[in-house]
Amino acid sequence: MNRLQRLVQSSIGAKIAIATTGLLLFAFVIVHLLGNLQLYRGRDAMNSYAETLQHLGPLLWLARLILLGLFLSHLVLGFRLYRANRLARGEEDYYVKRSAHRDDLRRQKAKAAAMMLASGAVILLFVLYHLMHFTLGWIQPSAHHLTETLPDGSTRHDVYGMVIAGFQNPINVFVYVPAMLLLGWHLFHGAVSVLQTLGLTHPVWRPVAEKVLWFLVAFVVVGNCFIPLSILLGFGPQGG
Repeated sequence: MNRLQRLVQSSIGAKIAIATTGLLLFAFVIVHLLGNLQLYRGRDAMNSYAETLQHLGPLLWLARLILLGLFLSHLVLGFRLYRANRLARGEEDYYVKRSAHRDDLRRQKAKAAAMMLASGAVILLFVLYHLMHFTLGWIQPSAHHLTETLPDGSTRHDVYGMVIAGFQNPINVFVYVPAMLLLGWHLFHGAVSVLQTLGLTHPVWRPVAEKVLWFLVAFVVVGNCFIPLSILLGFGPQGG
């Protein structure tokens, strides 16, 4: 077993790996939202953005596989750390009688860890749904095959129309909005844990860091909820 494997399998190494993959995924979520907001610039802007990504060819699928790998690694490492901590707590409970206050703190931490793990699993299911919906076209395949005819007579994938058709369906909105609220909860609590893991807990600037985190999480949640809701309720981009 090499040094990197030993580090990742240790408690502190697993926490650092979870923090690193979490930060990378957080950054992707923000960039992904910025791309999706092209929808409000109109059909041409949105479809041109999507066409630029498609022209990446195999690199686009490589990026998708890397992102999926990061997500799965984040979830698996989180599960392994949660399980290891439960086993360690069980052994400690057997040998050591703790104070009620310390016991309560341990229970709160265990509950928070379990909720993070459960929310991560639900978010994974949503990601798979999202891929089946907009990437693979298995959900609403007719919308996935929409095309836009350009002035020169050529055609391209009408991502603008696909997104609008998708979110004019209340079922999809019902899936997306709660998932984004759960994602926001997970991102904020995960980011706060990252600050603790990396030792970035200075009392002077930690409140500032948490405010920045609140802003970024709010941007992600509000932006990702506003898109489907504005289309469904008719005050956002519409087809035609």
